[in-house]
Amino acid sequence: MIGGNGQYGRRAVLTGIIAGTAVVLSACTQNDELAAQAGSDQGYVSGSGVVSQVAVKDRGEPLDLTFETLDGSQLSLADMRPTPVVINLWYAACPPCRVEAPDLKEVSEEFGDSAQFIGVNVRDQAAEANAFISNYQIPYPNMLDTNGNMVALLSGVLPPQATPSTVILDAQGRAAARVVGAVDKSTLQGLIEDVQAE
Repeated sequence: MIGGNGQYGRRAVLTGIIAGTAVVLSACTQNDELAAQAGSDQGYVSGSGVVSQVAVKDRGEPLDLTFETLDGSQLSLADMRPTPVVINLWYAACPPCRVEAPDLKEVSEEFGDSAQFIGVNVRDQAAEANAFISNYQIPYPNMLDTNGNMVALLSGVLPPQATPSTVILDAQGRAAARVVGAVDKSTLQGLIEDVQAE
């Protein structure tokens, strides 16, 4: 990885490292096989995720959004700083979303208060979303993005309709990394640890 000091870190083996801005990151990966699936008729991105990281000096502006979770709480991305934030886009009928759910749960519990996880349901009604959350025992807050505000906020980082996708925000609330497609435990752990080490 290209870290804040410009040196390659122990996570340099992660694929798809991009040292551009978040907007450039999105544009450069439009032809990635998994990213290309985002707009397909199947409605989800299959397979393992394509990982991209952004060098500290090339990150865009902090991302801000206030939203309501499924339990009625009000949360704000700005209020979560300086804790890194993991934003995961999903919906209940998405096969790779179901595959990655246990890893997301495990990593969120492992990091505890040192990383804030947020689930963003991009398609379902509350009943379907809550059934998924209950089934996989997801411990972190989730929101229904029925108005598309979170997806719009991440449009400079993610390809259109890229579900599942995961975005990691750094201590300043800037997009530091993304995974288009299902994320696995070790990759997610490494991306969070990289941000925490900056």
